[in-house]
Amino acid sequence: MIPSGRPVIPAGVADRSRSDPSRMEPVFGSAVARCCPPAYAQPVLRIIDARTGEPVDPAPARRGLTRVEAHVTGNDTTALRVLLVADVLVRVLEMGGTPVWPLLSSPGQQPSLGAGAAALGIRPFEDSGNTGDTGNTGDTGNTGDTGVGLRVAQVIRVGGEAEDEGADESEGEGAGESLPGNGPGAGSGPPTGISSASGTALVPDGRHTSGAAQAASHAPVGVHLAVAPVTLVAPVAFADGGVPEGPDAAVVRLALLSRRRNVPVPLDADALGDAGDMLVRWRRAVAGWAREPSRAIPEDVRGELRAAWEDDLDVPGVLRVLRRVESSDLPEGARFETYAYADRLLGLELTRDVGSPA
Repeated sequence: MIPSGRPVIPAGVADRSRSDPSRMEPVFGSAVARCCPPAYAQPVLRIIDARTGEPVDPAPARRGLTRVEAHVTGNDTTALRVLLVADVLVRVLEMGGTPVWPLLSSPGQQPSLGAGAAALGIRPFEDSGNTGDTGNTGDTGNTGDTGVGLRVAQVIRVGGEAEDEGADESEGEGAGESLPGNGPGAGSGPPTGISSASGTALVPDGRHTSGAAQAASHAPVGVHLAVAPVTLVAPVAFADGGVPEGPDAAVVRLALLSRRRNVPVPLDADALGDAGDMLVRWRRAVAGWAREPSRAIPEDVRGELRAAWEDDLDVPGVLRVLRRVESSDLPEGARFETYAYADRLLGLELTRDVGSPA
């Protein structure tokens, strides 16, 4: 399992979330199938299916579970980009209130890949090879402590462009199958860490993973997201675990997020330098804005951010909105809240320097 790299929110920042439920941090289970309080009423995210070229709703059922499968076959920066795109997708779904079950499929995975993912702030994915199988699922299984039935309503397969080709027939069938539950005729429970739309995480229990493979085998064929490759341009060199040598891992994350997922990334010294300069500038600005009274995020700015990430995960569009906010005449407290809100998606620890000496 890939270890967690979730950013730590500095003291004082968490207090700002009390007046804004959309800023609440999600509850994480050890197997990382999770959900968090909705940031808005109905998710309108659309992603492009690589098989058809058509936009698809990644969360078609209001109370359904979306399974996000990251498929990586290498141990390089392209593999890390696949995991990063899957991580961003999970974050977007969580912000819309959709229960998510993240899985990792990595034949012959090297431990260094997990270390590289953790360094980039990619949160854990459950290893699809360790889910177990009891061969028993129920039609309306409940989810233990919450009593909420969760069906696998959508499967999203995130993989590299070359690896994704020819994989259309590899998934199972059976849309609408329930995750195993604790009711009569049901299995022993949902996969470890599944959380309900209320944001209540189930207690991790070894029994909960026993029916996960069965649920996975009866899920819809799903949607394919193809991720373009990363090319390291000298003097940038590959390091063990896929993270290029030298720069802060958050700089690498920002550089990879600066292009849309279907656009190849030439990772050179200029790209890393630009990302490093931007990250330093934004962290310093956020720390300064945090000293001013908090102000609400303007609805038009919040709408622009959502419109960008809901448009097939247009993270560069999110970055463009933040650049405009940076130089705008918005109150500094509103700029702080805007950056903190966007960072729930970006995972760049933009509030890291809050409270540090000026």
